[in-house]
Amino acid sequence: MTEQQAGNHGTRAAWGKRARSADEGRFLEGPRKRLDEFGRAVRIFAEFIRGFRALHFVGPCVTVFGSARFPPGHRYYELAREVGKGIAGLGLTTMTGGGPGVMEAANRGAQEAGGASIGCNIQLPMEQKPNPYLDRFVEFRYFFVRKVMLVKYSYAFVVLPGGFGTLDELFEALTLIQTRKIDNFPVVLMGTEFWSPLLGFMRERLIEQGTIDAGDAELLTVTDSAEEAVRRLAASVMPTVRERERRRPAPRPILGERPGPKAGPAREQAG
Repeated sequence: MTEQQAGNHGTRAAWGKRARSADEGRFLEGPRKRLDEFGRAVRIFAEFIRGFRALHFVGPCVTVFGSARFPPGHRYYELAREVGKGIAGLGLTTMTGGGPGVMEAANRGAQEAGGASIGCNIQLPMEQKPNPYLDRFVEFRYFFVRKVMLVKYSYAFVVLPGGFGTLDELFEALTLIQTRKIDNFPVVLMGTEFWSPLLGFMRERLIEQGTIDAGDAELLTVTDSAEEAVRRLAASVMPTVRERERRRPAPRPILGERPGPKAGPAREQAG
């Protein structure tokens, strides 16, 4: 273990394990003193800047969402692992929430295929800890800051089975695409059996009642095949990647900026 890896190991032991701070508890409790609100706004702005600096040069990403609760060997874990390998095969960076389960599997597959692997964690009083397959990770206090990062650097979203958090991330991405806040990036659902009731609800309730358009359901690609998912990404993502990456600025060492992570076993904590 290198000195850098040993230092990160100590950090990882507490990563995502912090109890809710008093500041977080007060955040959504209504208006407070103006100076308190200003201080909080400054802290939120600083968290955005830290995320921008950490992720600006990680390369074009595909974000993989899914449950933290599927262990190695579970069919959804192994499916996410294959997806991570496929994303790496396209030369894209795999980005996840950085935790266990589906997130670990996608990061693991990316590293096994020689690709770059990124994690954006959220501080929680329970459950999440970093997986060991991350080239770089950055931790956030505020959910909404983390969600911005998971969307800002992504050219597509692959969503495997999960719980409330996964559903939140799925519909966040769909809402941004539907309202044209972001481009019409692919949203791929993996696990047809799992998602079938939700898709039925969309058809039989949302479309039937006119709360979404029939074309909105076509924003989703549903498959059980990692190969099909990767083909969808290749067809839709790569032309946009080539166009946008030409406009990406180069890192400036004088500002402390670093290029994105290289493929390989080295790990680094951002921020």
